[in-house]
Amino acid sequence: MALSQQKFREVVFQLLYSADYSPVEEELLRFAMSQLEITKKEVCEAMAFKERIREQLETIDPLIEEVATEYTLERIPRVERNILRLSIFEMLHTELPPKVAISEALRLTRKFASPEGVAFVNAILDKIYNRPHVPQI
Repeated sequence: MALSQQKFREVVFQLLYSADYSPVEEELLRFAMSQLEITKKEVCEAMAFKERIREQLETIDPLIEEVATEYTLERIPRVERNILRLSIFEMLHTELPPKVAISEALRLTRKFASPEGVAFVNAILDKIYNRPHVPQI
């Protein structure tokens, strides 16, 4: 049975978050398979997506810092930072409508972060969504 898009997104987020602590792929693979109860193939697909996101951090992170004027990237909690990275990547580099990417980011934030994090993530993504270069759908 294939992963739902929501579950896949959660796995990718958890891999991004874990990579902030330990970039060792083998450890992430074993963790994801055991803790998230998914197949090796699904983990490999999620890890490939995670790598696509990490390859774009040179453009994603400065964008976050540009709109989060009160915070440096390091001050943004890791959960929120990685949810932002995932969502911005989906907004800018996939066919997913930006409003869906934002909605999914808020769902992830409600699940994995604090209530204050939801408002913060929403504010950052709203600023990015309303920039002229983001497709409005």
